[in-house]
Amino acid sequence: MTNFMRTLAAGAVVAVGLAGAAAAQDLKFFTIGTGGTAYTYYPVGGVIANAISKPPGSRPCDEGGSCGVDGLIASAVSSRGSVDNVNAINSGLRNSGFAQSDVAYWAFTGTGTMDGQPPATDLRTIAALFEEHIHLVARADSGINSVADLKGKRVSLDEPGSGTYVDAGLILAANGLSADDVTAEALKGNAASDALRNGRIDAFFVVAGYPTGSLVELASAADIKLVPIDGAGAEALTEKYGFFAQSDIPEGTYEGVGATTTVAVGAQWFTSAKEDDDLIYEITKALWNDNSRKLLDVGHAKGKTITPDTGLNGIGVPLHAGAERFYREAGLLK
Repeated sequence: MTNFMRTLAAGAVVAVGLAGAAAAQDLKFFTIGTGGTAYTYYPVGGVIANAISKPPGSRPCDEGGSCGVDGLIASAVSSRGSVDNVNAINSGLRNSGFAQSDVAYWAFTGTGTMDGQPPATDLRTIAALFEEHIHLVARADSGINSVADLKGKRVSLDEPGSGTYVDAGLILAANGLSADDVTAEALKGNAASDALRNGRIDAFFVVAGYPTGSLVELASAADIKLVPIDGAGAEALTEKYGFFAQSDIPEGTYEGVGATTTVAVGAQWFTSAKEDDDLIYEITKALWNDNSRKLLDVGHAKGKTITPDTGLNGIGVPLHAGAERFYREAGLLK
């Protein structure tokens, strides 16, 4: 090989290396902490991750390809839920995550159930997503007809680190009970459903957007009921904590289960103030584009309720600067 050819070959290698380095720099990864795979956070997170992603080589949006953020690969990560996601964002373990509005506010302010812990002052909101209902599930023949009837029963409160665990404790307290008044278990998703069906527990709490997959499956395999969370206990809860609201789960949501009055909180999407402003602006913009609308509408039953008109509802944690820029440009924030 001549010196000229060697020089040319070396130049080609350098050029390829530089191109590869540039491509690697353009590629961005973004994680979304969700919840257990049997509940609502995880599948909704998957839909949103798909909507905001646009890997290198994707077809252009106007040609039927991805309409997400150029070079972004987002992924929905299963987690223990709201508290876990907030902690993971705060520590830098995850780029973003879903959490209940109450859990996020308490973490941001260091109040409520997070009293005594350092406030998560870098926590920021991307969007309000959908309403989550507290499901208190029991066997139809259990004789459990109210929260008060849980006394002395075997009850799963979900895992510590979940928003369900936090809210189950608040609901018990609002009805004059505590975790010491029940035989508490820490089961999640299908494990809780299996335990109820097999008689190993008497009831369990779930905080999720309805219909939630594990309960749809449970109701088709066993006779269950949703225990109302209403009356004086619910009134005390909603008066003390502004994030809770009385709301119904409609009849027919789960096979054989009638309309049930309960309480609900908002599911919201959070990130860190340390995330790049331009990236979060583009992610927020991608979330609310027309293509994402189509994906949300068909991706999950809750997807149709995730709209820009409600994207700022009940926000108690400041918007990320990038998200705020989008909402102002879109005329959704004055």
